[in-house]
Amino acid sequence: MAAQDERRGKVLVTGASSGIGAAFAAELAARGRDLLLVARRVDRLEALAARLQADHGVEVEILAADLADPEALRRVEQRIEHGGDIDFLINNAGIGDIALFAEQQRDVHERMIAVNIVALTRLTHAVVPQMAARGTGTIINIASGFAFDFLPGASVYAATKAYVVQFTHVLDAELAPQGLRFQALVPGLTRTGLGGAEESGFFDQFPPDSVMEPDVLVKASLAGLELPELICIPRLADVAAHDRAHAAMRAVGQSPPHNRVADRYHLGATSGAGVAE
Repeated sequence: MAAQDERRGKVLVTGASSGIGAAFAAELAARGRDLLLVARRVDRLEALAARLQADHGVEVEILAADLADPEALRRVEQRIEHGGDIDFLINNAGIGDIALFAEQQRDVHERMIAVNIVALTRLTHAVVPQMAARGTGTIINIASGFAFDFLPGASVYAATKAYVVQFTHVLDAELAPQGLRFQALVPGLTRTGLGGAEESGFFDQFPPDSVMEPDVLVKASLAGLELPELICIPRLADVAAHDRAHAAMRAVGQSPPHNRVADRYHLGATSGAGVAE
C-alpha cells in the first residue's frame, strides 16, 4: 500500500474482534493506520484496541454493534456520516451457518441476509459519497468460494456471498473512474470463528497445511489491492482462470440484439411468438 494512503483517515473494519477482521486490524495498525473497529463483543474490542495502540501508537476507536440489529447498524452509519474520516472500509462481518435449507431456522437465514447483505450494503452506501467527494477511498468486501459453488447446506450463505461478488463488480464499474478502489476477497478455507468453527473444532478435520491463517490471507489481500485485482483469490495460481470464467458468464447473461426465443423453447413451432401445442 502506498505510503500516502497510509497517512489518511481511519480504516473501518467490521467483525473486527477476531479472525480475519482482527488480522486486518493488526496488519493495518502495523502500517500506521488509525482504526475504527466494529464488532459485537466489546471486551474483545477493548483488548484488541489496547494492544494495537500499545504496539503501534495508532488511534483505535471501537464501536460495539450487532449489525443484524437495525438500530445498531444505524449507529455505525451515523458514525460514518458524521465523522467524515473513513477512507478505507473492510466489510468483514458475516454469518455462515451451514445446514440444509429446510432444516435451518428461518431466523438464521434472515440474520445471515441482514449481516452479509443488508449491513454490507448500507455501510458501503454511507461511506461512498465521502470517498467520491474526495476522489479516493478503498472498500474490501469479504466474499467466499461458496459464491461460485453449489454445496448443499450453504444455500443462503452462498447466495449472500454471490451478492457480495456481483455488488463489488458493479461498484467498481460505477466508481473506479472517480478514484475509488474495490476488492472482493475470496478467502477459501481460513481459520476463523465464523459460525463457531474455531470453538467447535471444525478445522481439526483438515490437514494443517490446507487451512490458511488469517494474517497470511490479509497480506495477500492488501498485495492484491496493489496489483490491482478486483477479485482476490489468494489460493488461485492462475488468475486468468477466473477472468476467463467471469467473461464467459457475462457473455451468457448479455442479451443478443434480437427478441427471438431460442429454438429449444418452441418445440417445433415456426413462429417466434408461437406456443407448442
